[in-house]
Formats: sequence, structure tokens, C-alpha cells
Amino acid sequence: MELHKRGIELANTEIDWEAYMQQASQYLNGERDYTMIKGGTGPLVYPAVHVAIYSLLYKITEEGKNILLAQAAFTWLYLAILMLVMGCYRKAKAPPYLFPLLVLSKRLHSIFLLRLFNDCFAVGFLFVAIYAYQHRIFTVGSVAYSLGVGTKMSLLLAGPAVGIILLQALPLRRALSAAFLISQVQFVVAMPFLPVNARGYLSRAFEFSRQFLYKWTVNWRFVDEDIFLSREFAMVLITANLCLLSLFFATRWLKPSGQSVQGFVSALWNPPSPLAQQQTSLCVTPSFVMTTILSAMGIGLLCARSLHYQFYAYIAWATPFLLWKARLHPVAIYAVWVAQEWAWNVYPSTKASSMVVVGCLFIQVMGVWWGTGNESPNEHLPIDMRSHRQEHAD
Repeated sequence: MELHKRGIELANTEIDWEAYMQQASQYLNGERDYTMIKGGTGPLVYPAVHVAIYSLLYKITEEGKNILLAQAAFTWLYLAILMLVMGCYRKAKAPPYLFPLLVLSKRLHSIFLLRLFNDCFAVGFLFVAIYAYQHRIFTVGSVAYSLGVGTKMSLLLAGPAVGIILLQALPLRRALSAAFLISQVQFVVAMPFLPVNARGYLSRAFEFSRQFLYKWTVNWRFVDEDIFLSREFAMVLITANLCLLSLFFATRWLKPSGQSVQGFVSALWNPPSPLAQQQTSLCVTPSFVMTTILSAMGIGLLCARSLHYQFYAYIAWATPFLLWKARLHPVAIYAVWVAQEWAWNVYPSTKASSMVVVGCLFIQVMGVWWGTGNESPNEHLPIDMRSHRQEHAD
């Protein structure tokens, strides 16, 4: 329990915990207008699941005063998610030499144990969704993904990947039902706030127009502040994001169906036969699920206007897998990981550290695209399933 000991030593570290507790207190005292809930760091800008989680923590930590208890809870949360991540890696048949990288990140330990960020819960829900989709438990996976989005909207970055997985793994009606379930969960968790001020809730919980401060950016410090704050720079990043998503969609994410973009879209209106759908579904393997979701997150983070230190929660456990899928040599994987870990531990960020942050994300995104270019859609199927699929294809 070394992590817990470290938490006891650093219990007085300044954290966002106070703001979270102030927001939870206002909610528990009856405030239901989202625009009126505020904390020391400003207005509440996270969705309703965040409020529910930290309201529960408010109660069990003596109104947020027992920080040691909170840190102990986050220690167990970290260990639980770590085991889950390892389970996802094993299901995707990742090699054992990646596993040490999952436990060595100093910055990730800080995010969980010292800062108590809501990103810890969001990334937990993300890997619950991945694990459930890998095991073809699509209802659980969809609920978990929606709860993650309801904790922090950063998980919307994985939305395109989740949609592609559902549309290829399930018949169209079931895929649409799963998508509807995701939206239903969002509606249910927001019910305490929607009757009072629905527009206020949506504008605050999912605020896409938020202006980020240059002094806190981890990724674009090497860009001049005037450029960073400009609308043109934002549009370049949005365009790059859409182009990369389109590239992956057209050349990588449709491999299970074996169709072109045009053929895939046509199949939505004219669904394939049950046999053809089954063959496609078989190719939505655990490796495909994890690669698709993590690459979508990587694309979004690479093209993000501003990354703060807590966003490393979404990167740290994805990097080893994506670098492996990029078919890099183990030594190169460890080298990139060390460079990235160094960059995220530089505070405040510098031009050099931010260039390394963006460079490492670029290597992961373009590396996984390059590395999966010649990957067969049924490469990760068991041998008996490959034979079964080939017989039907013939």
C-alpha cells in the first residue's frame, strides 16, 4: 500500500477537491439550477454523474474534510482500474512486456491519489466499456460509456469509435437500441436538473465553446499565445481532427465489414443477411475494440485545443497498447513512453515539453494507423473461428 502511504504524507496538497466539495454541498442543499452551482475554481462545468459521484464522496468523507479517506478511496479506485486495464490488455493479446508501463507513471499516481480528479472515474468507465465490449456484453458497455460521458464530456472523443463498433458487431436494430440506451442514460442522470433549467444544464455540462487559458496548456506551449487563442488555430485543429477520423474510418475501422465507406453506408439502408452480419460481427475482436476506441481518443487528444495535466489519465494506459499496435520495437516503445512521461511531469510546461507531448501523441496516432495497415480483419480470431468464417466466405 505504498500509494496510500504517499497519500498520507501529502494529504495537504492543494487539489480541486475543495471546488468539487463546494459544488456537491450546493447540490445536496437543494440547488438544481446548474448555472447557479459554483466552486472555488468557477462554475460547475461537468455533467450530472460527476455531481452524483462527488456528492457521495462528500457524505462519506465528512463533508469533504477527511481528505485521507478520500485519498484511500482513490487508491483503491486506481488499483481496481489498473486490474481492469490489464484485463483489457490480456483480452487483446498484448505482450507481457507492456505491463510494467501500466504501473510506473508518476503523473498518473498524482492524478489519482493527490488531485482526486473526476477524470479518474471517467477513464474507469471508459475501460469498463472497453472490457464489456471485448466480452460482447454490449448493454453493459453502452451504459458504462454513457456514465463516463456523464462524468466528463472528454469521453465524447471515443463516440465515433463506439458507434463503428456497435454498427459492425450488432444487427442495425440492436446497434440503434444500444445508441438509444446511451442517450437514455444521459437523460436519466440529468433528470434532477432538466425540469429546472434544461438549457442551462446542457450549456454548462457540455460546453463546447469554453475558452482555455494559455498558461495552463500542456500541449501547445510551443505555439505563440496569439496563435493559440485565435479562431483560426481552433479551426485548424477541428479540421485535423475530422480528417484523421475520416482517414481511420475509411481505411481501418471498416475492416470487419470488408466494405468501402459507400458500401458501409448503403448497408445501413439495406442491412446484410444474418450470415453476413455474423461474419462481420466475428471480426469485431477484442483487439479491434480496444484499438478503435483508444485510437479515437488519441486522435481527439492530439487535436485538442488545450490539454491540462489531468488529461494524462486518458493517455497513460493507452500509450503502451497503441505503440505496440504501431509495431514498434519494445525498446522504442519504452523510449517513447519515457519521453512522454518526462514531458507530462514538467511543471509548468515548456516549449520543449509541449513539443514532446504533441510528438508522442502524433507517433501513437499515426503509428497505429501505419501498423494496422496490413492487419487482417480476422487476425485476432481463434483458429477455429477463422476457419469457420473462411468456409462461409467461400
